[in-house]
Amino acid sequence: MRELEQIEPFLADLYAACKLHGIPARTAISEYAPGQVEITLEHGNALEAMDQAVRYKRLVKAVAHKHGMQATFMAKPFDHLAGTGMHMHVSIADAEGRNLFASEDTAGTPLLRQAVGGLLASLLDSLLLFCPNANSYRRFQANSYAPLAPTWGVDNRTVSLRIPGGPANSRHIEHRICGADANPYLAAAAILAGIHRGISEQIDPGAPVEGNGYAQATRLLPTDWLSSLTALENSAWARDALGAEFLGVYLAVKRAEFRQFMAEVGEQDWRWYLTQA
Repeated sequence: MRELEQIEPFLADLYAACKLHGIPARTAISEYAPGQVEITLEHGNALEAMDQAVRYKRLVKAVAHKHGMQATFMAKPFDHLAGTGMHMHVSIADAEGRNLFASEDTAGTPLLRQAVGGLLASLLDSLLLFCPNANSYRRFQANSYAPLAPTWGVDNRTVSLRIPGGPANSRHIEHRICGADANPYLAAAAILAGIHRGISEQIDPGAPVEGNGYAQATRLLPTDWLSSLTALENSAWARDALGAEFLGVYLAVKRAEFRQFMAEVGEQDWRWYLTQA
């Protein structure tokens, strides 16, 4: 509470700006790292929600600048502090607006479990869209509040796909993979494509993880940019789901960024290699 009180003038201006722009910003929570705050945007239509997310990020930076601060959406701005994710919550409604994932069963309906199955099956192929930059992968460390494996569970924050508790009509999937640096539009497209795959192919996600998902992981996500880039490049599913033309342009940009990143000599190179024989 004290950390939130210390930045209350910033938060007050941010909420006022969000209200003026029609962005449904809600609860502010002080997170694990100093100066790290989570603000929830209320759910809605997928495209509209992504529009709001992009406008929200711009507002945060503008209001922070007004207060003499700098806001960042880097996935891992400091190596010794917790990284920053962008958790995305998704459910499917019918034409009348009824939640098709709604169930008294905390694991959701069979449709929800098929959606989870599709997301898990597509996770590696779409990881570059959730974690698009070299810095994105510095966030993936054990016990860091970031997921490490293609896992799912019920009200379990150590897995990649969490089914939150709550009333039956609120049942949904919390997708915990994205870094805060992800493009919301591309991340949402990949999530919806994965759900479509799971429902179309009726994919069984297997049993949910109970307990510490970090300790039980048998298969880990890649922790480097190049592996994810290669996985997307080789994915026939992604080419079909996202379109070959888009994928060609996106991969060309990411390949160029990767080459530029690898060509730069940084401080760690100097620390490790400068004085070696």
